[in-house]
Amino acid sequence: MNPAAEVWKKVKALMGAEMTATTLNTWFDDAQAIALQEDSFVLYSPSRLKRDIIAARYILPIQNALHELFSANFQVTVLTEGELDSFQQETKHSSFLPGTEEYTFDRFVVGSSNKFAHAAARKVADNPGESYNPLFIFGNSGLGKTHLLYSIAHTIHASHPEYKIIYVKGDAFTNELITAIREGRNQEFRDKYRGADVFLMDDVQFIAGRDSTQEEMFHTFNTLYELKKQIVFTSDRPPKEMLRLEDRLKTRFEWGLLADIIPPDYETRMAIVKNKSIRMGMELPDFLIQLIAENITANVRQIEGTVNKIMAYQDLIGDTVDKNTVIRAVKDIFKEKSDILPTADVIIEEVCKFYNIEPDILRGQGRSKDISLARQIAIYQIRRMTNLSLKEIGQEFNGRDHSTVLNALNRIEGLVKTDPEKAEIIKDITTNINARYE
Repeated sequence: MNPAAEVWKKVKALMGAEMTATTLNTWFDDAQAIALQEDSFVLYSPSRLKRDIIAARYILPIQNALHELFSANFQVTVLTEGELDSFQQETKHSSFLPGTEEYTFDRFVVGSSNKFAHAAARKVADNPGESYNPLFIFGNSGLGKTHLLYSIAHTIHASHPEYKIIYVKGDAFTNELITAIREGRNQEFRDKYRGADVFLMDDVQFIAGRDSTQEEMFHTFNTLYELKKQIVFTSDRPPKEMLRLEDRLKTRFEWGLLADIIPPDYETRMAIVKNKSIRMGMELPDFLIQLIAENITANVRQIEGTVNKIMAYQDLIGDTVDKNTVIRAVKDIFKEKSDILPTADVIIEEVCKFYNIEPDILRGQGRSKDISLARQIAIYQIRRMTNLSLKEIGQEFNGRDHSTVLNALNRIEGLVKTDPEKAEIIKDITTNINARYE
C-alpha cells in the first residue's frame, strides 16, 4: 500500500465537497501522489498544462484538505514530465541523517505530557545557540525524546545547510573514543566533536562512570558552550539522578533548561493513533482508535507499533480492520513476560558492549577485576531475566559449577542493595536489553 496514494484519495474526497466532479476529473484525473514527506506533499501530473493549472489554482484547497486530515501545515509541490526523475534521484541521494526523515516537528503529536519539551526543542531549532543552551530532555524510553532530537537536526539543517550537525548516542561516543585512543586518533576525535555547530547526544546517561569519556565530554562541552554552539542531550533521568556522573558535568548539564516528558494522556494517545494510521493510508474508526488508546498507556513507541501490527494484518493476511484485529495487535504488544524473555546471548552481548569486552573473554577464565564483575553481572541478569536454572546458566560460561553461579548472584544482589552506582549500572544494562525487544 502506498500511504501517499491513500492520503491523496482522502484529499480528493475532501476537495469534492468544495468543487464539482467535472473540475476534479478535468484537472486531477491522472494526477498521482508521489511522496508524503515530513511537512511536504508531492504530486505528479504528466500534463504540463494541468500541472500549471493545479499549481496556480488548487494548491490552497489541497493544503486545506491535508490540514483537515493531519492538523498540520504542508507544502504542496506539483511535478510534471522531466521533473519527476530529478526529484526521485534527489530523494534517493539525500545523505543527511538518512532513515530519520519522518522525525520532524510536524509529525510530533503534542499533548500536555510533552508540550514543554516540544516548545523548548522548537525554540532551540529556530534559534540554535541562542536559547536554552544546553537543552536537556529526559523521560522514560519510547516517549519521543529521540524524535525531538531528530526534529531539531532537520529543522536546523533546512535553515542552515552549512552547519555541521552531529548526532551521537552516549554509548557510541564512548566506543568511538576507545577506538580513537587505541588507534592514536585522539586529535581527529576531538576535532570532529569540538568542531560541531550543533551537538546532539542521545542517551547521555551511558557516559556516566566512564572516566575517559567524561573527561572528553567535559572539554567538548566547554569548547562548544564557549563558542555558543547549540548542545542538546536526552536521558532517561535528570542529571542529579545520574549517580556515576561527575559533579562538574551534572552542573554543566543543568546550566541551560531541563525539560521532562511523561507518558501521554488519553487525548494525546488518541491523536497519535489517528495521525499514525492516516499517514500509513489507513483510516481507523473512532471506536478502534479509542480501544488502542485505552489499552496502551505508557509508551508512544508501543502505540505506533500497534498501528503497524494492524497494518501488517491487513496487508499480509487480508484481515478487515475491526475490533478483533485490534485486540490481536494489542495482545501481541503486551505478551506475557515469559513469552518475550531475552536470551542469554543477548544479555551477554549487552553486558559486553557496556564493558567493551568480547563475549568469549566474558565466558572464559579471565579473573581480572573488571572481567569478573562483568561476568557476575551477566550471570545476575540472566538469572533475573530468563527462566534458566543455575546449572544452565553455568553452561553459558564454559561449564561453571552451581556454587560459582550462586556466589556471583549473591555478590551482585548485595551490591544492588548497598552500592547505588552498581545498581545504576544494572539499570542501564537492563534498559539496553529491553530495548532489543521494543
